[in-house]
Amino acid sequence: MKTLVRVLKSAATSGSYASVVSTVALLHGGARDCSAAFAPVNAVSHWLWGDKALHKEQGSLRYSLAGYCIHHAAAIFWALGYEFLLSRRKAEPTKFKALTLAGGVAATACVVDLYCTPERLTPGFERRLGKSSLAYVYLAFGAGLALHALLKSK
Repeated sequence: MKTLVRVLKSAATSGSYASVVSTVALLHGGARDCSAAFAPVNAVSHWLWGDKALHKEQGSLRYSLAGYCIHHAAAIFWALGYEFLLSRRKAEPTKFKALTLAGGVAATACVVDLYCTPERLTPGFERRLGKSSLAYVYLAFGAGLALHALLKSK
């Protein structure tokens, strides 16, 4: 039970780091690829608001906040897997192991998000960003996942 609680707490932290870091990459990619920083974040809210959200470019509570909240929840979901895998190790992970594992989880999230998920449940930002910006988003996501472990390690 203690391990489960520890995994949940760690996932909330590492998922939050991953969410914030990858959202910065989304904003940067939006500014670069479609001259609208909030467009990729808004696009995530297509889960709630349908295709209309995919075309919103200005920041708003309805689209941007909803998009960020969905993105944040998804980041914590993926962080649960990451933290569970980390918790199975006897010793604290090395920086290399934390980064490698985070990269694997981010790569898995990318494949699942972009190739295995029905269109209605995709992140949405892939429709607003170019391939290089998408790569930066998932790299940033992986780095954000590992950040918690990296800050804890000596």
